Amino acid sequence: MSKLLLKAKPGPGHVAHVTPESAGWTYVGFDLHRAVAGQTVAGRSEDNEVCLVFVTGKGVATVNGRDLGLLGERMSPFEGKPWSVYVPEGCDWSVTADTPLELAVCSAPGLGGGLPVRVISPDDLGQETRGKGTNTRYVTNILPENEPANSLLVVEVITPGGHTSSYPPHKHDQDNLPAESYLEETYYHRFNPPQGFGFQRVYTDDRSLDEAMAIEDGDVVMVPKGYHPCAACHGYDLYYLNVMAGPKRTWKFHNAVEHEWLMG
Repeated sequence: MSKLLLKAKPGPGHVAHVTPESAGWTYVGFDLHRAVAGQTVAGRSEDNEVCLVFVTGKGVATVNGRDLGLLGERMSPFEGKPWSVYVPEGCDWSVTADTPLELAVCSAPGLGGGLPVRVISPDDLGQETRGKGTNTRYVTNILPENEPANSLLVVEVITPGGHTSSYPPHKHDQDNLPAESYLEETYYHRFNPPQGFGFQRVYTDDRSLDEAMAIEDGDVVMVPKGYHPCAACHGYDLYYLNVMAGPKRTWKFHNAVEHEWLMG
């Protein structure tokens, strides 16, 4: 099995755990918790900033003892938009599940903080449609570069069954602005219906890295460098949650030259 693929663990519990140390990189952390009603998930941001994404379910959130109320509303990632909480560095946070809950903890260096805790409601989130034909997908920007944060970029995407995504292949592995930014990235995948599957390839121009993976419901893929397109098999819609971070908080990508004609 590819070292870039973390297979889903049966829940509830702490079912996915990616750190810069475990991934062999510098910036991105990702954790996924599944909790039953009444169970509490808690942590501390330490030197990181954190975005708590309510992938599914509802829960009462607190940061440094401050009650943020009951957050979350959707029971499927394929319906509506998520609730999220931005947590700056040096903060204790907790979420107590009111329903079955899937909570993503997205993290990256806080770089000295200075930003307040904030609740990000569905009404705050912009959506866009990208691509055309069987490359159409639907994007919800949770923590885009035009919203306050120091390192984190967070976005979710729904790709209909039979469609491609993160395609034409693109990469962001060079700190070469304004042409391209260096961003590490994780993909957290879900399928509807959940027995579905798809494929993701992570590869570089020289093929020194070239991994093709079958992805299933709950899998996490790490993208340290290179191109990283996905394909959803017919009949199974694909959801993924992306977390990106690097030395500069901007998403500037480079398309694979041989496939750039598809942009026309």
